Amino acid sequence: MQVESARLKQEASAALQGVLGVVVLALVPLGVGGTIYKAISPRGWITQMFGQSISAGAAVLGALGVVIALAWFSRVYGSPRRRNRHAGIFVYVFSAAGFLYALQFLSKGSL
Repeated sequence: MQVESARLKQEASAALQGVLGVVVLALVPLGVGGTIYKAISPRGWITQMFGQSISAGAAVLGALGVVIALAWFSRVYGSPRRRNRHAGIFVYVFSAAGFLYALQFLSKGSL
């Protein structure tokens, strides 16, 4: 009886970890995509930072250039040892951002 109970607990724990993994897997791309959208949208962070003196199209193109440059820079100059150390932080920060964006979308209907 005890062996069966322990096995059932172990399987339930594994199932819960699997479900949590799927949720995090869905939230991370939502967090990354939502953050990029918030940065380069016509009323986004970059447009707000520059004010109305720059057109929204130029701000979006500039922001896209910055995102591409940062992606290239991190790929070329990031060491694998350092990347592994910060990978957990990246996952949890962007999954939390994805959760907040999902809540905002569900409550307002938009980001």
